[in-house]
Amino acid sequence: MDNIYLLMLIALVALALIDLVVGVSNDAVNFLNSAIGSKVVSMRTILIVASFGIAIGAIFSSGMMEVARKGIFNPGEFYFNEIMIIFMAVMVTDILLLDFFNTLGMPTSTTVSIVFELLGAAVAVALIKIASSDTKTISDLSQYINSEKAVTIILGILLSVVFAFSIGAIVQYISRLFMTFNFEQKPRIYGAIFGGIALTAITYFIFMKGLKGTDYYSNLKEFLEGNEIVIIAFFFAIWTVLAYMLTQVFKINLYKIIISVGTFALALAFAGNDLVNFIGVPMAAWNSYEAWSVSGIPANEFSMEVLAGKVPTPTLYLFIAGVIMVLTLWFSSKARKVAATEVNLARQDEGHERFQPNTLSRLIVRSSVGISSAVDFVLPKSATDWIERKFVKPTIKLPQKKTFEVPAFDAIRATTNLMVAGILISIATSYKLPLSTTYVTFMVAMGTSLADRAWDRESAVYRVAGVLNVVGGWFFTAIIAFITSGVFAYLIHLGGITAVGLILTLVFFLIIRNFIKHRTEEKEKTSKRIIKRAELVTINGVIEETSDHISEVIHRVNKLYSNVVNDLSTHDLNKLKKTDKHVGKLNAEVDNLKDEAFYFIKSLDDTSVEASRFYILILGYLQDISQSISYISKASYKHVNNNHKNLKKGQINDLRAIDDELEKMLFDITKTFEVRDFEKLIEILSKKQHLFNHVSESIEKQINRIRTEESSAKNTTLYFGILLETKDLISAIMNLLELYQEFHLNMKKANISV
Repeated sequence: MDNIYLLMLIALVALALIDLVVGVSNDAVNFLNSAIGSKVVSMRTILIVASFGIAIGAIFSSGMMEVARKGIFNPGEFYFNEIMIIFMAVMVTDILLLDFFNTLGMPTSTTVSIVFELLGAAVAVALIKIASSDTKTISDLSQYINSEKAVTIILGILLSVVFAFSIGAIVQYISRLFMTFNFEQKPRIYGAIFGGIALTAITYFIFMKGLKGTDYYSNLKEFLEGNEIVIIAFFFAIWTVLAYMLTQVFKINLYKIIISVGTFALALAFAGNDLVNFIGVPMAAWNSYEAWSVSGIPANEFSMEVLAGKVPTPTLYLFIAGVIMVLTLWFSSKARKVAATEVNLARQDEGHERFQPNTLSRLIVRSSVGISSAVDFVLPKSATDWIERKFVKPTIKLPQKKTFEVPAFDAIRATTNLMVAGILISIATSYKLPLSTTYVTFMVAMGTSLADRAWDRESAVYRVAGVLNVVGGWFFTAIIAFITSGVFAYLIHLGGITAVGLILTLVFFLIIRNFIKHRTEEKEKTSKRIIKRAELVTINGVIEETSDHISEVIHRVNKLYSNVVNDLSTHDLNKLKKTDKHVGKLNAEVDNLKDEAFYFIKSLDDTSVEASRFYILILGYLQDISQSISYISKASYKHVNNNHKNLKKGQINDLRAIDDELEKMLFDITKTFEVRDFEKLIEILSKKQHLFNHVSESIEKQINRIRTEESSAKNTTLYFGILLETKDLISAIMNLLELYQEFHLNMKKANISV
């Protein structure tokens, strides 16, 4: 029987290693996004700096491990066998939940996950104990749960959302008034003072307050406490002078240093605060097993009061955990997949919005506009004019024929993000509160973007909807973590080692399946050409981009049309559903191109303005093509999903004949645009009428079938719909080719090489 708990302990250690990988993959976005979004520092430098921060922060995180042992429940109320059930349920749930979100590419809070998993499993086991007792009732649940500490932690997590957003917005607003968007044109002393403040804040709170939660603080306590003002003044003077010398004498970009130091600090704070989320439970299980194994008391009689005391975590274990986190940071592709949401919502420029507005986001934006108007009405005009001048954005003029990847936001905002987030996380760490780094970094970034007026009238409703979606997802995480952990604890209680074996098998199966699925998706993304707009400035650039768009759309339409015909012939609902999903992706990409047409027109040089009309018309025809295949796909899926009768054999044969002819023509079009051999367009256009006649003949055949044979009204509706939409599809394709041929001939007459 004793071997059962040893096996469970080994399993928990293995789960801890996996949890480190999936946890860092999710949380790396928290300390990388500011540096990535500003593009001030190279990706390689960012990873090197963050690696050092993680390694050092992991070693300093010993004090935080107490949260897993006694932060949520009262360990003295549980026996060893019960505590192992709680820990096993928590780790299994944590890995499944984090891996699920990583696979989707959505950031979630590892802190919220672990807190609510501990709470759910502890409540489940406590309820089992109460149910088996003749004297206890549900009202006795509070003696098992560390209610005061649990409420403090949960409130701290929730309040961090408000505080992080508010403080981020206030600090960024003041910083922008002081530095403006033209901060590079300011006297160097301005940058030195700003850099001195930022670096002093980072240094003090990370290295001073952050140390307070570690075992190393006792050695420095006498020197640090009572001398805070002197230390702050000293560091501010040193950093300000050093910053001025670096910019004035050595001509070094000060913001590279600030962002690098900030990234290091935030990575250090992340590791110090969040390592408990990944290995805190297995370490508590290890301490429990050590105490029980030497006691000689049966597992169901050994009280876990030992966990209520302070048990330091060996530095070697923390170092190993830090190494695993660093390796994950460098080699996990999922760590990069999760980063897009925050950068997209915080970016300064306009563009394609990922989230759709909802009623609440519209109400918030409408209310904010009203409040802003009221404030403008109250303030003197001279004050509002002065503020407006501080927020004037500089115009970036690029050399012709040169592409430039514009950063999502500038160095001032990146510095504020890192500074404020690092301070808040370090304060929480010093008081041993497992503050959610995801909540803090995300809400700080949202607050600074709001203060920077990145959410203007054109984008605010989408950005607010995105924030609401992300925050709503966090609450969903808490609910799922609580319920799932409780269910696993109950199953392990019922099934014992058998249930543990089955659950672990499920965990490894799902992780391997998700890993394979992720690798497959990454390979597909690598091989698949995604339709997106580049920075076009010349007519040749327009030709190149539109040719790529056309070849890709036609290639995919060709495949999708054939899929619909084949799946209709077999009445295969699953394949039709899959095809309709791919059609939806194609429509979204084409819509994205149309949404960004404004930015394309602005990017053209003076000699290429006439190409804008051509580009807009091309996008219009591409949208017509995608809408036609969308109608065909949706109508077919709806027909089969409603369990209507199969199409007649003659109808299927006619569709296949049309598909064969259309497939050959679409293949020729794809190749023509791939190799830019536009002389073949005349030959392809000559097939237009023959294909039209083929479709018309099929329509006539169906009319005769209705008159002479018994036929289904639903089948006829679907069949006519497909044929008529196929005719529209062909028309849109041919119109596109005629436009391209005309443009090509005009370019030749003008002696423009394409």
